[in-house]
Amino acid sequence: MTAEKTIPVLRIFDYAKAIEFYVDWLGFTIVWEHRFEDNTPVYLEVEKDGITLHLSEHHGDGTPGTHVFVWCTGLKDFHNTILNKPYKYNRPGLEETFYGAYCVTVNDPFNNRISFNERIPGNKN
Repeated sequence: MTAEKTIPVLRIFDYAKAIEFYVDWLGFTIVWEHRFEDNTPVYLEVEKDGITLHLSEHHGDGTPGTHVFVWCTGLKDFHNTILNKPYKYNRPGLEETFYGAYCVTVNDPFNNRISFNERIPGNKN
């Protein structure tokens, strides 16, 4: 078997808050969204720089409190970008980890966390 791509499913409870966090603040783009009919839960796919997430209001899809770990590059620029946006609910730091990476962890309004990590050049870990 060869995996083509892994896509975490994160549980959300409020469409507007999810868009404010993932699209307006973090800079993800909505690829598609689906509702079976009006006034039913939404399921959508968002993407940013090779990261794909599914966000779902459906009961049983994902568990609040999920933690997603992402390896990336350009983390310091991304960190500066999100700090310069007017999102009052998160002010993440840029930390140096024990495993030889810089890390920025953000918490969404539904208690899910995403840790963006970039290896520190020259670090052996």
